[in-house]
Amino acid sequence: MRELSEQEQFWQGDFGNQYAGRNQGQPLIAANLAFFAKALARTSRLDSVLELGTNTGNNLRALRQLLPGCALHGVEINAQAQAYVQALEIAEVWHGSLFDYPQQRTFDLTLSKGVLIHLAPELLPAAYAQLYALSQRYILICEYYNPTPVEVSYRGNLGKLSKRDFAGEMLDRYSDLQLLDYGFSYHRDHLFPVDDINWFLLEKRP
Repeated sequence: MRELSEQEQFWQGDFGNQYAGRNQGQPLIAANLAFFAKALARTSRLDSVLELGTNTGNNLRALRQLLPGCALHGVEINAQAQAYVQALEIAEVWHGSLFDYPQQRTFDLTLSKGVLIHLAPELLPAAYAQLYALSQRYILICEYYNPTPVEVSYRGNLGKLSKRDFAGEMLDRYSDLQLLDYGFSYHRDHLFPVDDINWFLLEKRP
């Protein structure tokens, strides 16, 4: 049995429970719906999506409205959050670490939104490998961007949040990945305010 990293234990425990309780509500769903409509505009037909790190399903709930015929799947390490989103019956959500999710099939799109920023730097190559291996065509990365890695205190906790060029690192690592689209979401948006994150849509090409 693999020993969980400090970050995985952090999100599996009380802090993860508190986070799940804070981040719910219809305004978040509406903002995510507008967000994904832009971020996925240049994709072709999506029949299956896998989100690594679903939390309570705000992203999946938006995707269910945007892609009503798509088979949605997720991975969530926090038991309370996984149980909550699984009970919504909008997606099949696997309970466990994204690093342990079995590579038994591929999906049209793999997605991380506010997840890579919380991983220790030494774990990122394994996370990239999961996003890449589980994707049949598209990868959507929505995270805090910085041209060089920088650590940020997160609610008084150190070693739990960092910014860097996650998409650029994936493009450097996998030669068949190409940048298809990218953008920025701003917390002062008048209609659909979301966190200040950059998104990058990558595509596997022969």
